[in-house]
Amino acid sequence: MSRLSGTARRAADHPALSLLAKVGFAARGVLYALLGILAIQVAFGGGGKEADKSGAIHLVAAQPLGEVLLWVMAVGLAGLAVWQFGEAVFGGGRARDRVESGGRFVVYLLLVFSILGLLIGGKKAASTDSQSRDATRALFELPGGPFLVGVVALGVIALGCYWMYQGWTREFMKDMRVTTPEARKTITRLGVAGHVARGVVAVAAGILIGRAAVTYDPEEAVGIDGALKALADTPAGPVSLVVVAVGLVLFAVYCFAESRWHRT
Repeated sequence: MSRLSGTARRAADHPALSLLAKVGFAARGVLYALLGILAIQVAFGGGGKEADKSGAIHLVAAQPLGEVLLWVMAVGLAGLAVWQFGEAVFGGGRARDRVESGGRFVVYLLLVFSILGLLIGGKKAASTDSQSRDATRALFELPGGPFLVGVVALGVIALGCYWMYQGWTREFMKDMRVTTPEARKTITRLGVAGHVARGVVAVAAGILIGRAAVTYDPEEAVGIDGALKALADTPAGPVSLVVVAVGLVLFAVYCFAESRWHRT
């Protein structure tokens, strides 16, 4: 068992996996950049595509050489998922950090499956809204369904608040190996704006999932797309959605910086 564990540890630390993880960070940046662009289109009444990661994946596929780019993104995200798995299993430090790595492993793995489903099977990636509604329906069928949906809603809201906390405290910079003070200052600002924007979207989605629990209506549950569109219906109107969309684009730039300076 110790020999197997040592082999797995060496595989997790292999330079090739580190390179793939960096490609994965860049792929995540592409998705967030397109997500921000789709959100801006929604704010101005345009678009027509889901303003979530599934919409971003299909937008990449529609471009010249889009299929090639999707393959590169899938390989990079797979490498990033394996690296996060290694961090969760073998990484040192706080238990919270290892749990976060485990959660990211699941998210990246699901993204890889979505991209491969489109590339290999021609299967359209499900929107986050439909996934949220399907999950809510399944929970409603269980004993104490509305309570369980309410717990999920609180969990999503807590996640959004945690992302905003990370942005406010600059905690996300602890694994960034930036070489110059000027670059570090710029990347910190990008990360603050991006983490706060992600947090706002998550809180909005959590509130709408909570409303589904109260009304016992799974159609009220939404993902990223519905949460962004809900921001446009606030008193601030499309302006609030544009601000969040710009924050998502800035987070994309931060992801590209991660591909250069993040510890892997």
